Amino acid sequence: MSLREDLTASAYVAGWRLVRLLPERAAYRLFATIADRVYAGDGPSVQRLRANLGRVVPEAELDAVTHAAVRSYLRYWCESFRLPSWPIDDLVARTRTVREDIVRDALAAGRGAVVALPHMGNWDWAGAWACSEVAPLMTVAERLRPARLYDEFVAYRRKLGMEVLAMGEPDVLDRLAAWVGDGGLVCLLADRDLSRQGVPVTLLGEEARMPGGPARLALRTSAPLIPVTLHYAERTMTVRFHEPVPHDDSPGGDRRMMQDVADAFTAAIGEHPVDWHMMQRVFAADLDPDRDPRHDPDRDTHHGQG
Repeated sequence: MSLREDLTASAYVAGWRLVRLLPERAAYRLFATIADRVYAGDGPSVQRLRANLGRVVPEAELDAVTHAAVRSYLRYWCESFRLPSWPIDDLVARTRTVREDIVRDALAAGRGAVVALPHMGNWDWAGAWACSEVAPLMTVAERLRPARLYDEFVAYRRKLGMEVLAMGEPDVLDRLAAWVGDGGLVCLLADRDLSRQGVPVTLLGEEARMPGGPARLALRTSAPLIPVTLHYAERTMTVRFHEPVPHDDSPGGDRRMMQDVADAFTAAIGEHPVDWHMMQRVFAADLDPDRDPRHDPDRDTHHGQG
């Protein structure tokens, strides 16, 4: 590990732990102040967020929505820093759900379930809620540098009750399939492709690429593929379960299934654009066809986590 990486990891971990010591209101105020400074700085991530939101937000509202979205993004970080010490009863009490019977019925039938989520709201919060109230879950995370930071992310999510696999390992799909085959719950972020194996979809009215893994896993295991979207409301967060995507095992079926997922994401982002934290290139018009998405300079640790 380089000195810079070591210092970055140490500062990150120290901040992570110190934020837990602050009263909740003070922590939220601190991160709102950070968000305002980040927005005012108008760096590449803010510019990319504005460009992405411009697909769904009218020009006259775009600056205000982008500012609010940066605040929502920093709220995610504030809560994620505090989640390991957050009493689970309080987290559950502040979680609102819509149609959670969809996932409960699938798991009760012993079929397992594959959940696909966008980068909305706080998926770590949603995962902690699911592990407490529904079932332990398995997910996939990209390996970060430095390794210490990746290890902290994995330990953090395991403390919340999640089983975390490293993206790119040769047996990831087999382990996910085994988990689902045993009646388990798998949750995968699915609104941005980090490989060269994504499928083309229409998202927010434009061509984009999304990972085909959720659809392929559902087809392989015969488990339902359930889109889930998240949004904030003051001190609460809503977890909305959408109708399962119909299975399509014909040629190109994975693309058509992921298009149904993209349609659910499009509707939710249109209703709650402030809570879509997409600070990277996701639309085909913004992508260099020769660029490896795994080495996108717009990426950050937050979105590198699955």
